[in-house]
Amino acid sequence: MAVELCLLLLLLCRSTISEVQPLHKPPPGTLDFGFVPAKTYDTNAYHEPGSIGILFRMVHAFLYLVQPNSFPQDLIKKLAQQKFGNAQGDYQKPENVVLTLQAIYYEIGFIVSAALGLLFVLFLPLVGLCFCMCRCCDNCGGEMHQRQKKNADCRRGCFATFLFVASLIISIGVLCAYAANQHLTSQVRGAKNLMHSNFKDLRIFLNDTPGQIDYLVSQYNTTKNKAVSDLNNVGPLLGSRVQERFAKEVRPALDAALTMAGAIRETKEALENVSVSVEVLQEGTERLHANLTDVKTHLSNTLSDSACSTAQAASTCNIIRNSLNQLSINANFSGLPGVSTQLAKVNDVLKTDLSSLVQKGYAAFNDTPDLVLNQTKNILSDIKNFLDFIGSNITSFTKMLPVQKVLADLTIYLTQSEAYVQDYFPVVEQYDFYRWLGCLILCCMVILILVFYYLGLLCGTCGYDKHASPTTRGCISNTGGNFLMAGVGFSFLFSWVLMIVVVITFVTGGNVEKLVCEPFEDRTLFKVLDTPYLLNRQWRNYLSGIVLKNPEINLTFEKVYSDCKENKGIYSTLHLENLFNINEFLNISMYTEDVSLKIEHINVNLSNIVLLDEIGKQNLLNFSSSGIDGINFAAYLTEINKSVTKVDLLSFANDLEARADQLPKGALENALKGHANSIRMIHNQQVVPLEQAMSTLYQSIRLLQRTSSELTVKVKHVISAVDAAQLLINNNASLVIIQETKKYMDMIIGYFEQYVEWVKESITMEVAACKPIANVIDTAVDIFLCSYVIDSVNTFWFGLGGCSIFLIPAIICAVKLSKYYRRMDTEDVYDDSVEQW
Repeated sequence: MAVELCLLLLLLCRSTISEVQPLHKPPPGTLDFGFVPAKTYDTNAYHEPGSIGILFRMVHAFLYLVQPNSFPQDLIKKLAQQKFGNAQGDYQKPENVVLTLQAIYYEIGFIVSAALGLLFVLFLPLVGLCFCMCRCCDNCGGEMHQRQKKNADCRRGCFATFLFVASLIISIGVLCAYAANQHLTSQVRGAKNLMHSNFKDLRIFLNDTPGQIDYLVSQYNTTKNKAVSDLNNVGPLLGSRVQERFAKEVRPALDAALTMAGAIRETKEALENVSVSVEVLQEGTERLHANLTDVKTHLSNTLSDSACSTAQAASTCNIIRNSLNQLSINANFSGLPGVSTQLAKVNDVLKTDLSSLVQKGYAAFNDTPDLVLNQTKNILSDIKNFLDFIGSNITSFTKMLPVQKVLADLTIYLTQSEAYVQDYFPVVEQYDFYRWLGCLILCCMVILILVFYYLGLLCGTCGYDKHASPTTRGCISNTGGNFLMAGVGFSFLFSWVLMIVVVITFVTGGNVEKLVCEPFEDRTLFKVLDTPYLLNRQWRNYLSGIVLKNPEINLTFEKVYSDCKENKGIYSTLHLENLFNINEFLNISMYTEDVSLKIEHINVNLSNIVLLDEIGKQNLLNFSSSGIDGINFAAYLTEINKSVTKVDLLSFANDLEARADQLPKGALENALKGHANSIRMIHNQQVVPLEQAMSTLYQSIRLLQRTSSELTVKVKHVISAVDAAQLLINNNASLVIIQETKKYMDMIIGYFEQYVEWVKESITMEVAACKPIANVIDTAVDIFLCSYVIDSVNTFWFGLGGCSIFLIPAIICAVKLSKYYRRMDTEDVYDDSVEQW
């Protein structure tokens, strides 16, 4: 079995980091192999810029205005496939000219903006030079003479306001540039922790890989233990299945036979009750008849007394005398036929214990699991030995493979890479310090200009005296004007330097944002890399050519990145089935066939099972011919349905006593009441027991009637059901055993198939899950390059560019405003008659 070989080749064929998530959860009814062991990784490929993100979004919006075109996939593909400069005149080819024009059209926004910036760089120093020369010639405001104008105050206020607004905007721009500069430096320093996090995850992966391999291999024991457990329980499993197949016929037949055995016992009890009850009723009715006769005689004698001759008692006595005929028995049980013959036959039937015979049939049928277990001991022992043999093969395969050596080599390579990065990271920090210092100097240039402008506005505004003439302005006001002109001078000196930096960073950072960061975010960049024959003219798919040595396999950067983002296994992500097919390595048919053949040799003999022997069947036939169906149930029911006496003795006694109360007080009344009590006593002592005996007789007769109803047919059905079940066992046992053995075999083999499927799923989804690869790419491109560097650079030129542009209106306003703050050498003179304003 080559399960281990597949796993090791899978994990060692490429060095990568892995972040394994516990995704496997077996459904109910299957083997639980648990979760592939995995540790938590520290790298979090996500960056939140914080409050400076507002500036980043503003820059993105500005870049969209400059370059609203979508990512030029086709253009970049064609440009990458062309090789300019290989031969003279390549640039004059029509197709290359078209590509150049398309590139210019796409970059038109950057080209125009860069051209304007270059014009700024060229003309602003030239304008500054001309301005200085012009002022030296007492022109362009250089003449220290101010002409009086009636709107001078309004103009001064407007220039001061415009300069302040421009300075404020420049201040905001330089703050944005400074914040971006600080953000980039802090993120570069923080990148060291991100680097350590990635190396730590790599080391965790290398240390965790052997445990994952051992866990996958060790779970074969789970499969083997479950198979051995089911083999040890072959009786309850296979035997019970065989038993359940026959149980649908056998159990109802045996239950019917057992029910019939109970019916025989109940029949005997009912016949005995009938015999005893009839005897009791016959004797009781004779005694009751004698007692009622005595009561009637005594009542007649009492009614013959002279007291009944009186007018008050004659009518009552006559009524009582006429009712004496009701004091007689109603039911006659002496003529009922006996059941001694049927009872004797049933007793003969009960000499054979039919229940015991049926229980033997139950016991024989329920012993099927033990019978299967005893007859399969030798075969099951061979299967267990074979499973141990498979396990030893797995162990030997694991020991033959150089896992530790490969992991040790990878660990050495990882250690060297980490040491290399640690050695050169201080150099990166040093160069970042130089960059930070240069950007800080640029910001200080702007701040110096702002300081002069703000000081000029402060001194000029505070020291200005509107009543003073231009030649008599104060020192503070004059100093303010000088500060403004100083700011103008430094603006001319520094602005072109600032704009050169802005143009360079704008073209570089803006294009990286539009051509790398944005297409990376929507994965359009991967589609370009996946262009056939782009990176290698001989390879259709570059990645599959590198990894799989077969460029015809459809393995793309986009698909690999997407799969790794979803944390899929590297086996399915890199299509490693083209290097080695896991199905071939996990082919256990060679073992399952041997196991199947051994299980198919299981042969269970059920011919010894006897459900009901001939003695039991004859016993049932004897019961059916016992004659209980010949009993005259109608005669019994006729007498039973009659009352014991013609009149209810209690009612008669109560009526007699009531009539005695109607008579005059005396001996006659007392005698009649005495007879009433005698009748009640007869009812309680004789009639009530007879009624109870009649109830018992009725229940027994009804039971016998139900039992005897189609008794012969019922017995034949029971015997037929038992014979049919016995015939099913005798004739179909081999077929049923073969079918159930096949199911049992499939269940055992199914455990190994579950193991194979779990290994496949673990390899494709859990083992070497490649999300850390996507994290590395995200860290390098999305976080470090785009979020740390490009966003900061773009924000820096955005702020610095705004400062440079607003220096132009600031220069104009400062020059104009300084004329109102500085002390003039001459001024306009008017006659006294002229209105001063």
